[in-house]
Amino acid sequence: MYSVLTRVNAILTYTLSVLACLTFLCFLSTLTVDYRTTAQMNTVKVVVKNVPDYGASRERNDLGYLTFDLKTDLSNLFNWNVKQLFLYLTAEYVTPNNELNQVVLWDKIILRGENAVLDFKNMNTKYYFWDDGNGLKGHNNVTLTLSWNIIPNAGLLPNIQALGQHSFKFPVEYTQTRV
Repeated sequence: MYSVLTRVNAILTYTLSVLACLTFLCFLSTLTVDYRTTAQMNTVKVVVKNVPDYGASRERNDLGYLTFDLKTDLSNLFNWNVKQLFLYLTAEYVTPNNELNQVVLWDKIILRGENAVLDFKNMNTKYYFWDDGNGLKGHNNVTLTLSWNIIPNAGLLPNIQALGQHSFKFPVEYTQTRV
């Protein structure tokens, strides 16, 4: 009746039950932690070009170029339940064609144990800032925001927005020179 396989099964079941309870307690212990912090952003150089899109229509669309400064300290976000942070900088604006436009311009992964104090000067965007038309030229209210996803050991995957944002304007004329 009590064979070796039955005893191994009982021990394995008990061990997995204890691990599941400990994982749930890990999740509960960091459920109420506030993961928001301040971030300071600034645009250094902002230009807009009108270039052909490489899609099937070959229309000319606006392409924005910008360099930015970013300063924030994310080291207080790490606790024993946080494996890594996925940071991303987005630009948000409204055009006549679209009620809401959101473009990811830059991202970075910070692992636990890495330097989480960011002080970047004159950073280029990592991704293109395309508009599906001519909505960037002369646009006077583009807002940069820094957000991050927390990748935990156990629990929810919250999407957090930094306290602080930066609004800027695109020039009213297209840039003809190479950026």
